[in-house]
Amino acid sequence: MGLYRALPEDGVAWVTGASKGIGRQVALDLARQGYTVAATARNAERLAALADEVSGLKGRIVAFPGDVTDEKAMLETVAAIEERLGAVVLAVLNAGAYYPARGDALEVANFVKTYQINLFGVLHGLVPLIDRMRERERGQIALMGSVSAYGGLPMAAAYGASKAALNNMAEALKFDLDKMNIRLQVINPGFVETPLTNKNNFAMPALISVEKASARIVEGLRTGGFEVAFPRRFAWFLKFVNLFPHPAYFWFLNWAMGWRKRPLGPARRSRKISLTSKKIRLFSDKGRAKTKR
Repeated sequence: MGLYRALPEDGVAWVTGASKGIGRQVALDLARQGYTVAATARNAERLAALADEVSGLKGRIVAFPGDVTDEKAMLETVAAIEERLGAVVLAVLNAGAYYPARGDALEVANFVKTYQINLFGVLHGLVPLIDRMRERERGQIALMGSVSAYGGLPMAAAYGASKAALNNMAEALKFDLDKMNIRLQVINPGFVETPLTNKNNFAMPALISVEKASARIVEGLRTGGFEVAFPRRFAWFLKFVNLFPHPAYFWFLNWAMGWRKRPLGPARRSRKISLTSKKIRLFSDKGRAKTKR
């Protein structure tokens, strides 16, 4: 007997990042299949509008506004969903953010915000889900990764690193979740036409619509294995490129993306620390302080 795979009649589907982009479309498509979908995002107005769109569909969407970066709020959200709608049998932890990170304009804040949403935002939903699914001895959870997890790409130092961490974490957790009859999947899309990719100012090969991406995700939830990656030709191509030795890998991506021809941006104004004290305290081996002027 294989690992559990959720069906609409089994219970509730929970989708985070559901107010726009991939999450919004996945919530709609799951409702079309007959699921009762709990939709979570920070924007309550967009969630309410989404819930109104499902009139006439087999299922329904119920809004549960919340911020995935708030651990306590996500714990309470999972509890509220199950108290109001029933057991969560399927979760798509999709909420994510992209902040460009270039070597010539590094900002620590961009990395912190990225990890808070893309990695810890997933964990804040994952932990309470696993606790509840373990008690019921069944569940299905999909984590939203990216093909950028396969190898470093220009401007994706923060985003790609967060998705690589997510992939590694999913692989490590799968060993134990299999024993709990919890199916864990990671979804690695290529370029999808969403508000996130609208920030990119470079060519995006194999770009697909959000409708096609959602259809591939929903099909992967229904029949796919541990990894659901698409478009397949692009995902497999990137996997192949990442088999190159590092010199060949960097040469190829520089050539393919024309990155060497791109000029560096202006130097970032970093905050400098000046040592204004005229005294430097030195400590002897015996712990007695000496002062050097």
